[in-house]
Amino acid sequence: MTAVSQSAGRELENPPKDGISNLRFSNHSDHLLVSSWDKTVRLYDASANALRGEFMHGGAVLDCCFHDDSSGFSASADNTVRRLVFNSGREDILGRHDAPVRCIDYSYATGQVITGSWDKTLKCWDPRGASGQEHTLVGTYTQPERVYSLSLVGNRLVVATAGRHVNVYDLRNMNQPEQRRESSLKYQTRCVRCYPNGTGYALSSVEGRVAMEFFDLSESGQSKKYAFKCHRKSEAGRDIVYPVNAIAFHPIYGTFATGGCDGYVNVWDGNNKKRLYQYPKYPSSVAALSFSRDGKLLAVASSYTFEEGEKPHEPDAIFVRSVNEVEVKPKPKVLPNPTS
Repeated sequence: MTAVSQSAGRELENPPKDGISNLRFSNHSDHLLVSSWDKTVRLYDASANALRGEFMHGGAVLDCCFHDDSSGFSASADNTVRRLVFNSGREDILGRHDAPVRCIDYSYATGQVITGSWDKTLKCWDPRGASGQEHTLVGTYTQPERVYSLSLVGNRLVVATAGRHVNVYDLRNMNQPEQRRESSLKYQTRCVRCYPNGTGYALSSVEGRVAMEFFDLSESGQSKKYAFKCHRKSEAGRDIVYPVNAIAFHPIYGTFATGGCDGYVNVWDGNNKKRLYQYPKYPSSVAALSFSRDGKLLAVASSYTFEEGEKPHEPDAIFVRSVNEVEVKPKPKVLPNPTS
């Protein structure tokens, strides 16, 4: 087993037994929800390093999110969308897709659960339906291709699909996308995450790049967008490029972390186009990232993502590290001295 630097953070006990598909901190506490290919969703108290609950599904769990500290939701490869009630250990099936459900999120703005599936649809659910009933579907919205990633900010929803399509919706009017876009990156999208300030989104690809995009379609708005290379290394004169699996924004400073198949987590200041920090290498690919609600903790899923097929690999692990301000706070721009 690879020795891990102490600065990687504290390793959580009782990790999933197969690939970690996602992890998310609660908006209300240091509870952490983790979905895995081992067909489980696990609830941890990250501060106490304690497993608080475990839910078994009929297939690999591809995503999860919190509703509040008493319940959450999951997206499964068995085509189901589930509500998880933490205190009782109960799970209800909210509904189904016609293919594996790849991503899920809860909209605090509308009180709906949003799911994206490989059946090329997006679905909105009302989780307040009666327990055990599936009469909670609000709407089904056809997508141009399989849904790979989605992200919410306020009433905006960004959906990234295969074929490099990106649809931007207003949740108050889902009849058609507000904007239909194409990724400015040439290769398959891996992750999309909205800026906390609601002005745009970051998009990562399998080819070691991140694009910074803006919703404002005016010339001045679009002139701000750019893309940059990351998670690469030079070896014997050639570039080795790694997929960028995860993007997580810091809730206070708006800077963001990226995680790649190179095992590194980098922190970026998007406004000043600078890398602020790189954490020591993790034992395996960084599959998912999440900052806690106050930005003081960062959860890192170190988990082989099978980009090189079946092979021996490090055990899947979750690290929770304390975040120092210097790692995530933008450095002030130095203005020229007018008297010089």
